[in-house]
Amino acid sequence: MLSPLPAVQAKQPAASISSVQLAALPPEAQATERLIRAGGPFPYAKDGSVFGNREQLLPRKARGYYREYTVKSPQAHGRGARRIVCGGEPPTRPESCYYTDDHYASFRRIVQ
Repeated sequence: MLSPLPAVQAKQPAASISSVQLAALPPEAQATERLIRAGGPFPYAKDGSVFGNREQLLPRKARGYYREYTVKSPQAHGRGARRIVCGGEPPTRPESCYYTDDHYASFRRIVQ
């Protein structure tokens, strides 16, 4: 007799990602977004590195399309959980950016 398969948690489809106004984000996120558009300089060595979208919560794109940037978290040790992930080329003019404050468990699309 076969054993039952483990339950799989459904992933949020990329099409159902909610949006958030840039002005509604924390000031640190707004500052990070300005740095992205200016091309840096970034405070963390990993800023601008490729984001693999392993969680598959963002729209599927070729590897290298998404890049991640740290949003400073005043009370956190190290980089904290907040990030902005942007897609497109060149990185200073991304096609879309997403904000997460829970280390990639959920995303909201940033709109101007």
